[in-house]
Amino acid sequence: MTERTTETEITFLHPFNLNSLVEPLEAGTYRLVVDEELIEGLSFTSYRRVGTHLEVPAIAVKIAKRQFLQVSAVEIDEALARDAEIPKSGAAATP
Repeated sequence: MTERTTETEITFLHPFNLNSLVEPLEAGTYRLVVDEELIEGLSFTSYRRVGTHLEVPAIAVKIAKRQFLQVSAVEIDEALARDAEIPKSGAAATP
């Protein structure tokens, strides 16, 4: 089975929560690693997601040990959407 891994960076402007963690994670830029496998037998190339991992702590944090937390793509998308809804510091909130 052919597999591929893609890495992207996602940025949270505010601390955020994930279901699998007790404490919120700090604002910052995080590495998101997605593993996919080729779906064989199709007349076109297509991949199925088999794993999504978030590297913690944030990229800018200087630390010797890093961890990869298995997360769902939906949970990350929801956390990013919530983060985008929070007004930036110093900006007036609209009613």
